[in-house]
Amino acid sequence: MINVTQTFLPPQKEYNDLVKRAWDKLWLTNRGELTLELESKLKEKLSIEKIIITNNGTIPIQIALKLLGKEGEIITTPFSYVATTSAIVWEKCTPVFVDIHPEYLTIDETKIEAAITPNTTAILATHVFGNPCHIEAIEAIAAKHNLKVIYDAAHSFGVEYNNESIFNFGDVSTCSFHATKLFHTGEGGAMFCKDEALFHKLYYSHNFGHNGPLDFHGLGINAKISELQSALGLAVLPYMDTIVSERKKVVDFYAKNLDFSTIKALKIRQNTKWNYSYYPIVLETEELLLKVQKALNEVQIFPRRYFYPSLNTVNFIKNTEMPISESISKRILCLPLYVGLKKEDLEKITKIINQNL
Repeated sequence: MINVTQTFLPPQKEYNDLVKRAWDKLWLTNRGELTLELESKLKEKLSIEKIIITNNGTIPIQIALKLLGKEGEIITTPFSYVATTSAIVWEKCTPVFVDIHPEYLTIDETKIEAAITPNTTAILATHVFGNPCHIEAIEAIAAKHNLKVIYDAAHSFGVEYNNESIFNFGDVSTCSFHATKLFHTGEGGAMFCKDEALFHKLYYSHNFGHNGPLDFHGLGINAKISELQSALGLAVLPYMDTIVSERKKVVDFYAKNLDFSTIKALKIRQNTKWNYSYYPIVLETEELLLKVQKALNEVQIFPRRYFYPSLNTVNFIKNTEMPISESISKRILCLPLYVGLKKEDLEKITKIINQNL
């Protein structure tokens, strides 16, 4: 069976040796030495100043919305994983969708200003498949209208834009460390923020609001990562260069061997150092997608329809038409991409796709 992804696991002994440190200290949560060490190493690896790692990748978005959204209207993309929209609704804010760019697949920055109302409080944009949004335009609009910017950078570990970490942009950026991501802690995530005062709020918000054991800065929730998760992150981190280079080989194979006369690949934004996190193809029709998917499934190859359906159509949202997102979401297929994918498997995948176009 070939799935769309496969979790990278380091040698088990390396993980066990790290877990033993937590075992020996009898300290399994509440920001122990492994969590602090992982944050320190991630700051160095990613060239960032501040990070809070968390127990999953959705709760950083929720915390950011709780602090910055103020139950207002949040301009966002309909083309993302459902967590982006559900976090908005969960935090009692209102999603206001703006359609996407047909090639970059990120929010169309030229349509944002028309969606701003007196109730707008923030822009929540996704760097889809690790492809940066038009950051300069979004942040200029936000400054002009006094709005906050939150970036869902779940797919963007290691991505750089204009020679700077993608996590350094926006008021808050978030990332997922889920097992399906390039870098992972099994379950986990992180939030990034350069502003000292806001970072302080994010920090106490993820730890029940604590200011020491008997005092509180304010309202908080439990978003802390465990030492067992941090141990896995520390075991995976040394392999990141290998993970990225191996994934690049797969991407390069697809780029060289697929028939692009009737399919389109993702267009990566200029001045981006990409991370090879996904390999989506956009087919001409949904019928063609289903034909290709069926042919692959019949030989135990399972690509995924990321992201389907378009989020403006989910049942807990008042539907507003987003023609580009709705069209692409019906026609996009992410192909298998992971470390260890064999050349003969890639040859089979590309042959089946090309034969069914």
